[in-house]
Amino acid sequence: MRIRIAALTAVAALSLGAAACTQAEQDDAQADANAAADTAGDVAAQAGEVIESGAMKAAQATEEVAGKAADKLEENQAEAAAEGRPGAVNPNTDQRVPAPAH
Repeated sequence: MRIRIAALTAVAALSLGAAACTQAEQDDAQADANAAADTAGDVAAQAGEVIESGAMKAAQATEEVAGKAADKLEENQAEAAAEGRPGAVNPNTDQRVPAPAH
């Protein structure tokens, strides 16, 4: 993204420089191009921060949902182990309820 902005700024600066007649006009055009590049860089940085903060919020929400799912699964396994259902794992001891012997 920054490379694209820099390339566009360079093209704009060259175009403005070629169109300007005097050295002063060329200097002004270069200063304008530099200011535009600085502004574009600032905007790109802000956009990056917005994207990063959105990703952070999504990760936090995912973590919260995963935590709730883990809590529910742990609850279900504790209940199943307490009832002696074969295959269930007691989350407190990590011990699996054995299948009945035939």
